[in-house]
Amino acid sequence: MFDTAHPYPRDLVGYGANPPDPAWPGGARIAVSLVLNYEEGGEYSVLHGDAHSESALTDMDRPAALPGERNPNVEQNFEYGSRVGIWSVMRLLQERGVDATVYAVGMALERNPAVAAAFREWGVEVACHGQRWIDYQFVPEAVERADMARCIDTITRLVGRRPVGWYTGRPSLNTRRLAVEAGGFLYDSDAYNDDLPYWLRVSGRPHLVLPYSFDNNDSRMNRSQGLETGEDFLRYCRDAFDWLYRSGLEGRPRMMSIGLHARIVGRPGRIGALERLIDHMQAHEGVWIASREAIARHWLERFPAPEPRG
Repeated sequence: MFDTAHPYPRDLVGYGANPPDPAWPGGARIAVSLVLNYEEGGEYSVLHGDAHSESALTDMDRPAALPGERNPNVEQNFEYGSRVGIWSVMRLLQERGVDATVYAVGMALERNPAVAAAFREWGVEVACHGQRWIDYQFVPEAVERADMARCIDTITRLVGRRPVGWYTGRPSLNTRRLAVEAGGFLYDSDAYNDDLPYWLRVSGRPHLVLPYSFDNNDSRMNRSQGLETGEDFLRYCRDAFDWLYRSGLEGRPRMMSIGLHARIVGRPGRIGALERLIDHMQAHEGVWIASREAIARHWLERFPAPEPRG
């Protein structure tokens, strides 16, 4: 039996069989959000006061998290992203004239001001990706709140504009509430449960969620999840785009998020696949490639925050 005194905290229903028509600008059949994650320099490291080295999302075969030790190979995998990959991906996106969103880790920006300056000159949306690229699941609430404030301040100071989007990636159960309490955010993206934005009430306030994607994500080339090469990544994302585009043609427009990482897709053997994917999408009519901020602002205009129920 269900415990009616303690409502189930998950929504397994969503929009159901009748999702809303987003009416994307210009009658677009699909809204595409390209997200460039900038994390290099904010990962686990004893240099950063952590108890162990990083062990996730490198081209090494699942390196161990070394307790109390640095892992030079892991560190240099990350350094490729900040030294080379970030510039390659930015150049490609600018050449193709596509809008995007950067999920920026505060510490990573602090350690490479040249990248922050490039984001500022580009005019790209820079959203918060946490002060550290770590798992916040068991981080004390006070520490997470302080890290959140520092990340907001870092991006505001280095990029020149206060971030309006939040995405931790490995959040705690407190993260969304802390983001709402911090104020100033249009949306957060710590969600993977829909192809359309949706509203929640958090701490009594309406809050917009723009779901993100772990499946249309180059990280799968480092997670041993069936995508080994750039061509695998291209094929999977192209299939997802084609399906969602057809859905839009049939009167059910959706949103597609594509996750990118400078140290992963920025490698020479993979970036050509991203180039071909963008070319494939741009060859279609009615494709709106937009920042997450632009998508959030459109949703706010089309579907204003709901009034609280009486």
